[in-house]
Amino acid sequence: MSAKRVTIKDVAARAGVSIATVSNVFSGNKPVNADLQERVQRAARELSYQVDRAASQLRSGQAKVVGVLVPDLDDVFFTSLVSQLEVMAQKDGYDIIVASSRDDIGLEQSRLRTLLAWRPSGLIVIPCSDAVPAGLDSEFARLPMVFADRVPPDGSIVDTVAIDNCEAGEIAARHLLELGHRDIVVAASNLAISPIRERVRGASALIRARLGADPTVIELGSNAERGTEAFVHWLERHKRPSAVIALTNVITLSTLSALARLRIDIPDPVSVVGFDDYPWMSARKTGLTAIRQPIAEIAAAAWERLRRRMSGDASPPLGTVLQTSLQVRDSVRDLSPAAKDDSESLSLLQDQETKTAVNAIH
Repeated sequence: MSAKRVTIKDVAARAGVSIATVSNVFSGNKPVNADLQERVQRAARELSYQVDRAASQLRSGQAKVVGVLVPDLDDVFFTSLVSQLEVMAQKDGYDIIVASSRDDIGLEQSRLRTLLAWRPSGLIVIPCSDAVPAGLDSEFARLPMVFADRVPPDGSIVDTVAIDNCEAGEIAARHLLELGHRDIVVAASNLAISPIRERVRGASALIRARLGADPTVIELGSNAERGTEAFVHWLERHKRPSAVIALTNVITLSTLSALARLRIDIPDPVSVVGFDDYPWMSARKTGLTAIRQPIAEIAAAAWERLRRRMSGDASPPLGTVLQTSLQVRDSVRDLSPAAKDDSESLSLLQDQETKTAVNAIH
């Protein structure tokens, strides 16, 4: 036989306070002094009491819950974004319910139905494709929501937050071109997704303008292991490039894994510019040069827009575009003429010093 469920009445009796006081401690609806808060929380811990959010929402008629839909919780970019959103939501008294579509349109629809069944106060959605997820179009008028990261290319009737993906591709390509690289491979995940296409477009346009030819673009998918296999297969059958631009953090991992499997060193003979900037990238023996997405700023902008909408803001939809930056480390070799001249001069100087030392001995 299961144990009797602990109720708010049990916590109130244990703490020696009223039921209303316990309710206010956990809901935050009214301030409670620190001493009473501590008594209530201690009693709750001792009784292993869990707040019944669903019952609270039914009684109040207000859902202090926000749904967040992401394409893949195995991707550290999305988990980092969710982590940031959780902190901000908690400060404003909201709980977060997270669902992953696993980059599958059918599963995305199922996950959305589940989120909507909670009657959330709002949604933050990162679609798994360029299309607006089915079923959301009927919710726009009543439910506050924000699209983040993967913004529909034809615009949106809700607030959006994204980076300048075209500029991000340009930044990576410019860094390689300025260091003398001419044989560049652009490694993408899924070209059916508009942010990835925009990154490719930005890199390709600049390379074409500087070199008169498009770079090689390869599509490796969104799974790190399968991407590694695909890139190994490609490298074994093509001329080795001087540099690779990896357009997502998953593709960055696939690129590094493929090069390691074939015992190809970084940055000589192959340089790499990765995407996203995480601690492991600087903890490597050869620190990774990478495009940094401002994850904290993306989360903050998305939450601020949603918070305003949930508070009744009915102004026209706002599109927020944030800039990326380049974190320069040691994964790109300098092939520029100036670097070559410096290298040759250093070599001549070292030869001269060696000859001088030999003559001195004799």
